[in-house]
Amino acid sequence: MQLGELRGVIALDGPSGTGKSTVARRLAVSLGAGYLDTGAMYRAVTLAVLRAGVATDDEHEVLTVAEHVDLRVSTDAEHQEILLGGENVGSEIRGQAVTLAVSAVSAVAPVRALLVARQMRIIDEVCEQRGGIVVEGRDIGTVVAPDAGLKVYLTASSDARARRRSLQDSASGREASFDEVKQDVDRRDRLDSGRAASPLQPADDAVWLDTTHLDLQGVLDEITALVDERDLRGVAAGW
Repeated sequence: MQLGELRGVIALDGPSGTGKSTVARRLAVSLGAGYLDTGAMYRAVTLAVLRAGVATDDEHEVLTVAEHVDLRVSTDAEHQEILLGGENVGSEIRGQAVTLAVSAVSAVAPVRALLVARQMRIIDEVCEQRGGIVVEGRDIGTVVAPDAGLKVYLTASSDARARRRSLQDSASGREASFDEVKQDVDRRDRLDSGRAASPLQPADDAVWLDTTHLDLQGVLDEITALVDERDLRGVAAGW
């Protein structure tokens, strides 16, 4: 695997609809870095739980599914695959059934501990192979990669996030009204921020970036400037 420009970890956190996934992938490509979508891992486990017919409030059975699931995630930003038992479920994990259930599954503390440990191993492996990785999620800067060289907390108004989600859903063939999407965005915010295990919150040393009035390129420009300010390109001290 070819060494990229980035040295270390960039942690991108924030609620649904802030553009984390698109920004993280584009940033990883531009820096020749690895990419990890931790939310996709929770969604894949949630899909496995639903396929197993397990109730999402049965924490013991949910954990059993998570412990035995055959899950593989790509760290190549240009060729994303989420494999469940060898099946690419990248589209299915974005569906309504998983979206409604993922907060409950991801709130199970032992499931989070299991996946966080795996995420940490992936980060270490990719940094060793490629030099750096862009990681997105809701607890990256606080739990998964607390020593990241750059932590960015993306935020936006709930209306802006709902509009973006609506556009994403429509582009993927998933139709829902703006009001329905906004209700779901607000629901996810409450659940993710209120859970006991690794709640959604910015790290103390995170840079806040409001994307409400920024387009994709504007967000990328802001983060790229931070990368250069932190001297995270090329040969850095300790590498």
